[in-house]
Amino acid sequence: MIKVCIANNHPVVHFGVKSYFKDHDDISIVANVGNFLMVRDILLTKEIDVLILDLELEGLASIFDVKNILKNFPKTKIIVFSNLSEQIYAPNAIKAGVSGYVSQKEKLETLGQAIVKVNEGKIIIDETVKKNLALIAKQNKNERLYRKLSNREVEVLRYLSDGKRNKEISKILGLNEKTISTYKLKLLQKMNVTNLIDLVNKAKTLEII
Repeated sequence: MIKVCIANNHPVVHFGVKSYFKDHDDISIVANVGNFLMVRDILLTKEIDVLILDLELEGLASIFDVKNILKNFPKTKIIVFSNLSEQIYAPNAIKAGVSGYVSQKEKLETLGQAIVKVNEGKIIIDETVKKNLALIAKQNKNERLYRKLSNREVEVLRYLSDGKRNKEISKILGLNEKTISTYKLKLLQKMNVTNLIDLVNKAKTLEII
């Protein structure tokens, strides 16, 4: 049996996933957590083959936290199961080392198929994401601008769009406030805008946030 842990903020997701896989031949949900701080404890106490992780999980401040989990628990595969824009977050998540990305809009059958394939060592990205990436590759330089954003820049942009100030973001990500200011400046330059309002609006138009 493939031992799975669900890491998600929403009880309805826990209930739905557990119910669906209750009598599954190959998959067993052996743990549920509602906070990223609990993930490490579970991985230390239980053998988890696949971790189903929501990028908006409480306590998860950065994609670098996910990298650390993968580094410290190399036997555990991670599938991102999220509502965040696949077009921007799936490639970054795969780059960080996760084995798959499944939208929460998909049927649980799709999640089940991903769990089995990931456990076999395969990398899973939704077909929609693959098509989007193919389209992006054909677009002009200006339209592909946001693909140059790093994981950290995307994170800073997301917090800026939520109305958080540089000082707040620095505390969340554990970085110096001046570093956040530097990331903000780079974002303005890369997105070819001159102010925060235009930056956020352009990011929303490109479905980055």
